[in-house]
Amino acid sequence: MEAAVCSSFELCNDEFVKRRNKMKSYSLLRLVKFPLLAMLFVMMLAGFGFVVMGLWNWLMPALFGLKLIGYWQAVGLIILSKILFGGFRGSTFRGGRRLHGMRDRWRQRTPEEREKFRQGLRDCWSRMASPDPKPTA
Repeated sequence: MEAAVCSSFELCNDEFVKRRNKMKSYSLLRLVKFPLLAMLFVMMLAGFGFVVMGLWNWLMPALFGLKLIGYWQAVGLIILSKILFGGFRGSTFRGGRRLHGMRDRWRQRTPEEREKFRQGLRDCWSRMASPDPKPTA
């Protein structure tokens, strides 16, 4: 932040008051935003729990002969599936940065380096695809 050069005390004081008011509105926004987001998260979890419970109780007993589940079991199932299959990161972080890095490295390579890389992949896949003429047992 640049330092304000003031020719008079009133001008500096006005600038200070503006910045203070801006900070107050920012802290008020943060104070209000967190509880609203927390309530939205709880409502979405509750709604998603009821959806999972309804789908389970509709499909699983008829298809596989499983028992009906309650709401808290459905929420536990959501959390368990998130741990086992998805983790707790957002889907935008899954490989997004990695792919951008790979794309950048590819662009930085010379045409000769690119062709050498492609040839290496071809060699690797041709060895994997061609079966041995004499299987060993």
